[in-house]
Amino acid sequence: MDKNNPLSQNLASKTNLALLCAIGMLAAFFVSRAWLSFFTFAFGVVVLWNIHPRKWLQHRWWLIGFLWVAMYGISYLWSDDKNSWGYHYTVKAPVLLLPLAFALLPAFTAKQLRIFTIAGCIIFLAVAAYSLHFFLEKPNYYAEQYVYSHIFPTLPDNDHIRHSLAISLFIVWCVYAWAWFNSKVQRWLVGATVLVLSIYLHILAARTGLVVWYLFVLLWTVRYAMKKSFIAGISFLGVLAIGSFIAVKNIPTLEKKIWYVTHSMQLYKQGSMQSGYSDIGRLISYKVAGSIIAANPATGVGSGDMYAEMQKGYDEAYKDVPQEYRLLPHNQFFIVMLATGIVGLVLFVAWVLMPLSWLKNGKRTFYLFVTWFALALTLLIEPMFEVQYGVFVYLFFLLWQQHAIRTQENTV
Repeated sequence: MDKNNPLSQNLASKTNLALLCAIGMLAAFFVSRAWLSFFTFAFGVVVLWNIHPRKWLQHRWWLIGFLWVAMYGISYLWSDDKNSWGYHYTVKAPVLLLPLAFALLPAFTAKQLRIFTIAGCIIFLAVAAYSLHFFLEKPNYYAEQYVYSHIFPTLPDNDHIRHSLAISLFIVWCVYAWAWFNSKVQRWLVGATVLVLSIYLHILAARTGLVVWYLFVLLWTVRYAMKKSFIAGISFLGVLAIGSFIAVKNIPTLEKKIWYVTHSMQLYKQGSMQSGYSDIGRLISYKVAGSIIAANPATGVGSGDMYAEMQKGYDEAYKDVPQEYRLLPHNQFFIVMLATGIVGLVLFVAWVLMPLSWLKNGKRTFYLFVTWFALALTLLIEPMFEVQYGVFVYLFFLLWQQHAIRTQENTV
């Protein structure tokens, strides 16, 4: 890049500001909803400044995202609870901003991506240390709480699902970004971060993050065995199996979490409907939502009336379920159809699947596939786009990975 060229200077200024906003988003995710909104908006403004809106229409993924979010907006017409409608509609605002901003964002330099990665390492290590200090102060107490699926405090706002998912996806990013680091000190920092966060995920024992971590490690190992060394890959799988066994036997939180999941599934198979168990509560919510969707397939019930209709469904079929365990279905596909009907669902499914078209070119799209696949799986068990943290984690990590691969493929 010619530093004396005005165009180059403008691009460098834009990417520097965008980098600052990206690091700000990552840090704010853990500490402040308001600051997360601020940095998200600032990121969009920085990137889209002086870009003509007609260029927006060239990006199909953004267009389809606009359409499925618009279905939530249109459901205002048949939603009685306008306040609830307003929340479920506005929380999706980043879907209208971040895909467009990343699509039009110039390439970062390798140095800028190293800065982001190191800043991310510091942020995630600090967040893990914050949570671990609670556990280390009362290890026996918190270990026993895992019998009731009560996890020790995490940022943000004890949302251990999005917390653990973000950690696992950052680990995927660190492994991808490893090639850009030549400094031994920086490599040691990134490698140590991956190791520490991996251990931390096992102590935290939040199922979502662990499933994504094992998914990535298994797929990476299979890929390594097929492309480089079959014997080394198989050996690593053996080490992983032994290490996992040792972890289960020696990390009490992990051991009790596995017991909790196994026990709740046994109860469900026996016909128990104890909604206090998170897995059983999820399954009950699916049944309630399914009956409502079957009665309103064309337009759904409106995003504003989902809670009210679910309450009626619980009263009719599961009236003994306490109020605190009455959930919206923990499945984003169910929620989209519940809110907007079949048209909204078709648009949403198309939007979720479209990133697969990004995998056609590039040598390192494996990491993008893992990120997409992990996030797509979470949609089956979590209402990711109904909470601010879920919207951020889904969009940020998918788009950050895709942007890096799309713009850096020829430079790494």
